Amino acid sequence: MESASIAPQAAPVTETGDKGLKKNAISYLSSIVIGVASTAPGYSLAATLGFVIAGVGLQSPAVLWVAFIPMLFIATSYFYMNKADPDCGTTFSWVTRAMGPSLGWLGGWAIIVADIIVMANLAQIAGLYSILLFSPSTDPDSVILLTTAIGVVWIVIMTAICTIGIELSARVQQFLLGAEVLTLTAFAVVALIRVYSGNALDTAVTPDISWFSPFAIDSTSALIGGVLLSVFIYWGWDSAVTVNEETEDSSSSPGKSAIVSTILLVLIYVIVSTAAIAFGGPDQLSDSDDVLSILGTQVFGSPLDKIIIIAVLTSAAASTQTTILPTARTSLSMARAKAMPAYFGKIHPRYLTPHVSTLWMGGLSILWYVGLTLVSTNILYDSLAALGLMIAFYYGITGFACVIFYRKDLFKSIKNFFFIGVAPTIGAVMLTAILIKSGVDLSDPANSESGTAWLGVGPPLIIAVGFMVMGLVLMIFWRAREPEFWRRRLETYDESIHGGAGAEEVVDNG
Repeated sequence: MESASIAPQAAPVTETGDKGLKKNAISYLSSIVIGVASTAPGYSLAATLGFVIAGVGLQSPAVLWVAFIPMLFIATSYFYMNKADPDCGTTFSWVTRAMGPSLGWLGGWAIIVADIIVMANLAQIAGLYSILLFSPSTDPDSVILLTTAIGVVWIVIMTAICTIGIELSARVQQFLLGAEVLTLTAFAVVALIRVYSGNALDTAVTPDISWFSPFAIDSTSALIGGVLLSVFIYWGWDSAVTVNEETEDSSSSPGKSAIVSTILLVLIYVIVSTAAIAFGGPDQLSDSDDVLSILGTQVFGSPLDKIIIIAVLTSAAASTQTTILPTARTSLSMARAKAMPAYFGKIHPRYLTPHVSTLWMGGLSILWYVGLTLVSTNILYDSLAALGLMIAFYYGITGFACVIFYRKDLFKSIKNFFFIGVAPTIGAVMLTAILIKSGVDLSDPANSESGTAWLGVGPPLIIAVGFMVMGLVLMIFWRAREPEFWRRRLETYDESIHGGAGAEEVVDNG
């Protein structure tokens, strides 16, 4: 009998992009999941809604959708900038092209700093709610060390997942976000059913159409104050775009994911906030720093109330992971552009992830979290208040960059004029106004957690300015050492390049 010779099959070759990241590793759905999960909707709503209610009462759902407007407009600018330049550096890369290397570098720095600062808060929430899951009556002040230790463990776990691979990160996100959204949906449905069936609290209020009208708010200052509180609970959807080089259809899907993420978020926030206010009434929830925890037992009863704790825990855990992703990829992009040491641009040969940047992100987050917890929890909370300034800065300049980059195309169609010109401009102007208003508010020591003054102003403002000055110093140092990046020219969109997604150089930036 004649034997046949069978050639061994070659192992499939993994396709990588120009930075070495694994291409087409994330689906469109996973990209949306990352965008929504990054905002930690369960925790964000629980921690913010009570203070919004204190300012605008029953019109809190209206404030939440008004705060959505600038985020939607900035998401539009992300869509068009990603279409032209699907670079994982996002704001860093795009602002560099449109407005120059220095502003681009500072935009990237703001992303990195904001993510490291917020990691401390997310880890603390993950640690605390891990304890509350098994001991609901625990006093948070009595378990600070244990909370910190568990929070550090969460950072380590999520850093490891992000290092091992983007596919694993996406699968974990789908599970965590699924549990969170399912719980929030159950809460809203049960709460509203009990309200309309007359089986809610004595303080319950039947929802009315006026709850969704910002014009029903008597005070303009109250409306503005509510929007200032609410706008930053949308922060994080841009994580969907920072994994663009690993996403299927990288020039289109990530931008669409950003827009869809903001729309899903406003639906979650408006529906859940309406259910919470209707069931508990505004007086019970006003000024509460954990609305969902207060209502959990009352809506579900024991022991089902634990699912609210699980919702906040999975929310914080998911956001801990997705906060690592954009920081690592921003620093990767900056390193590859020679805007920071090449060391941060290394890609793991097996996992195809920016492992060096990822491990540094995890390590710095732990140092920041543990250090501030040991020194002063007031400083930790003041640093969180400073976050808004950095978020408004890098979102705002991204909106302006979109308009500047596409300026030659704005009047070629009505669609271009409104979606590339008007929308990003309005979003950027609104966030600039929020940046200024927040800066003024945070300059007052009375608005800080500690209530003390540093150099005559509130600590949150000093922390925000201090970090940006630190970034400016580092930028000047690196420019003196590696000036090549700062010789890049400004660019505008040129649809003739790369099949409709490209740019042309227009001026030497020196």
